[in-house]
Amino acid sequence: MLVRLMYASRAAAALDHDALLAILKKSRAENPKLGVTGALCFSDGIFLQVLEGGRDVVNALYKRIVADPRHTDVILLRYQEIGERRFAGWSMGQVNMSRVNPALLLKYSECARLDPYVVSGEASMALFDELVATASVMGQA
Repeated sequence: MLVRLMYASRAAAALDHDALLAILKKSRAENPKLGVTGALCFSDGIFLQVLEGGRDVVNALYKRIVADPRHTDVILLRYQEIGERRFAGWSMGQVNMSRVNPALLLKYSECARLDPYVVSGEASMALFDELVATASVMGQA
C-alpha cells in the first residue's frame, strides 16, 4: 500500500545552506533503500515536505521527523493512500526557491512567501504539483 504524506515544520535553529545540503544528501542516500520518494521545500526557516512510499516506512519516517530536535511545530498537512507516486523521479527533490515566481505563491496564499501554516494541505499539495510542473524541483533520484 503506497501513501503520500505532507508535513510542515519550523527549523528549531538557523539552518544554513550546507546543513540543508547535508540533510538532502542523507535523504538521497537512504530513501532509495527504503523505497521512499518525495520533495522538500525550505524557505525562511520552514520545511514543507512530501514523502511517498509504503505505509509502514513512511509512518516510521514521519515519527522520526516529529521526534527530531531540529524540527518544531511539526504538523501533518495531508495523508492519503495513493495508486501511484507523483514524485517517483526523486529520492528527495529540492524546490529551488530562487526559481519560484512569487505570483505562484500568491495563487495559494495571502502573501508571496511559503507559509503552510496559513493554507490548507490541499493548497500546499497543489503548490507542490505546480512546482514540479514548472521545473522548480531539482535533485537526482
